[in-house]
Amino acid sequence: MGILGRDPGSAVSRVVFLDRDGVINRAVLRDRLPTPPRSVQDLEVLPGVPQALASLKAAGFLLVVVTNQPDVARGTQTREAVESINAELRRMLPLDVFKVCYHDDRDHCACRKPAPGLILEAARELDADLSRCYMVGDRWKDIEAGQRAGTTAILVENDYPEKKPGSPAATVRSLAEAADWILAREKVQQ
Repeated sequence: MGILGRDPGSAVSRVVFLDRDGVINRAVLRDRLPTPPRSVQDLEVLPGVPQALASLKAAGFLLVVVTNQPDVARGTQTREAVESINAELRRMLPLDVFKVCYHDDRDHCACRKPAPGLILEAARELDADLSRCYMVGDRWKDIEAGQRAGTTAILVENDYPEKKPGSPAATVRSLAEAADWILAREKVQQ
């Protein structure tokens, strides 16, 4: 059985991969750069997210969160706090799977975005066809990871003072707009 209780041979071809902080929940800005909430008490789901996720689920997509959480490796956050936040998001929202990279850049792992490891691992476990999947993120690392994995990558623009992503398939202002774009594109392709 796969991670969602499916037989490994039954193909699940449609997945929306989602960055967490800045896409699903409000990122905390420090020096104008996004950082995760410190605890469940600091967690704030962004407007329109529950409805956007419900629309994607109703269209048959699995929803997989792929998130870098380097503060654990840096010693400024605990794994337990990250897992508590993820558990609360799962309780509140129709999210299927969480894939977390707890490494920092110096670890040179295959899972820390912009590397596509988290996406590739989930796709293998779900028997997903990456060419029919989407990655929604708010940073260049998310877009590059999605593109390297073979998904259609969508940028939620937040104007962070950092490197800009190269050629996302779409640039939107929210997960709600990303969901609308995905659903419209899927209708055209049918």
